[in-house]
Amino acid sequence: MLPMRASVPHAAPDRSRSRTLTERLSSPIDTALLVYFRILFGAILLWEVYRHFRHGWIRAFYVRPTVHFTYYGFDWVRPWPGDGMSAHFAVLGVLAALLLVGLWYRISAALLFLGFTYVFLLDQAQYLNHWYLVSLMSFLMIFVPAHRALSLDAWRNPRLHAETVPVWSLWLLRAQLGIVYFYAGLAKVNADWLRGEPLRGWLSSQGDLPLLGGFVAEDWLVLLFAYGSLLFDLLVTPLLLWRRTVVPAIGAAVVFHLLNWRLFGLGIFPWFMIGATLIFLPPEWPRRWLGLRPPQSDLRAPEPAAHPRVRLAFLGCYLAMQALVPLRHYLYPGNVSWTEEGHQFAWHMMLREKQADAEFWAVDPADGRTWKIELWRYVTLRQRQKMSTNPDMILQLSHVIAEDLRRAGHGRIRVHALVRASLNGRPAQWLVDPRVDLAAERRTLRPALWIVPLGDSIHLPYPLADARRRPQSFH
Repeated sequence: MLPMRASVPHAAPDRSRSRTLTERLSSPIDTALLVYFRILFGAILLWEVYRHFRHGWIRAFYVRPTVHFTYYGFDWVRPWPGDGMSAHFAVLGVLAALLLVGLWYRISAALLFLGFTYVFLLDQAQYLNHWYLVSLMSFLMIFVPAHRALSLDAWRNPRLHAETVPVWSLWLLRAQLGIVYFYAGLAKVNADWLRGEPLRGWLSSQGDLPLLGGFVAEDWLVLLFAYGSLLFDLLVTPLLLWRRTVVPAIGAAVVFHLLNWRLFGLGIFPWFMIGATLIFLPPEWPRRWLGLRPPQSDLRAPEPAAHPRVRLAFLGCYLAMQALVPLRHYLYPGNVSWTEEGHQFAWHMMLREKQADAEFWAVDPADGRTWKIELWRYVTLRQRQKMSTNPDMILQLSHVIAEDLRRAGHGRIRVHALVRASLNGRPAQWLVDPRVDLAAERRTLRPALWIVPLGDSIHLPYPLADARRRPQSFH
């Protein structure tokens, strides 16, 4: 008979080490930082709506133009008729105020997301990275419980009030900001930026810059700005995540964004980024700054949550998409600043100085007639400046011109674009192949073969200056 072993009781597992990812994401933290971000975001959006009314941008950008350059797949998005766009922005202002005070928070955040995204999708000519960021942040605010304290919702419904929120809600916002910083830095790792272009040209006009105005023409200052901004974008997020360097990193962020505001303006973006970067501070920071007592809730027990795995899957899919979309331009050949294929939604900010002049010529194959299109009939001056540098917008306008002429009874019309462009001080060259009938080219996500590669030259049977004398050369 085998001897029996003495039973040894198993040690209780260390719960702190064996917690699952979902439990860690549900760990409670002070709600104060989310409340701060809600107020900041609502105030920034309210300010942006005010700026649109004050400067007359609503009419100039969305009412006066007869052509709107839509994004691929969103041709159905159209401006409201009449005074609808002004009413739309007025509603956005009300929703921003509701978000700020935390009234009907979830509904307000959802409607803000839909309302701002609708405006963003109306016209590529108005593309701004900060509007894209507003759309993303307003989407995240739908799910982030930033209304549990210091809100009218919590005042109306005391059961909603809580001094803690799950940690995932704060880290989701931090991750989104970190993505913006990182990809802005990654985009600067290109030959033009590393040799100081287009910063060199922009700084040369800043002779009145405090302290540095006398050195704006010096190469050392241009390269200091170029490499300094690149390193800042790439390193600021890790420095913000380390407790020992978070305060110096925030100080660097303040200086960086104030310089951007001073040099380039950039609307609400510098101010929002300065305010939003503070969410990397400890969650209880706003309470300490205001001299308030810490939360009385238990900060050790995980907060109960419905369907935690579904939430984890959603967060993972969202962040994966945000990490992959900015990389899509690597699927296209050529310089993204030239072709613009994959340039949008990738946080490519202030990377190019692109000048172009565009002419559009129509050809009626039935009788061989050729004539120059009067662009003022289709686009505003601002739209023309934006369109002339963007091949997709050039293609869209070609389709609009062809359809307009067909309705006028011209039948099968060919449209050719004569666009000479210069990127970051390079000699001007053809941006699109003027021999191609753009009316026959389809919009697609595939590489556009009719874009002339940067540095290549194509030879026409006549110089551009002779176009009026020899229109038959299009045939």
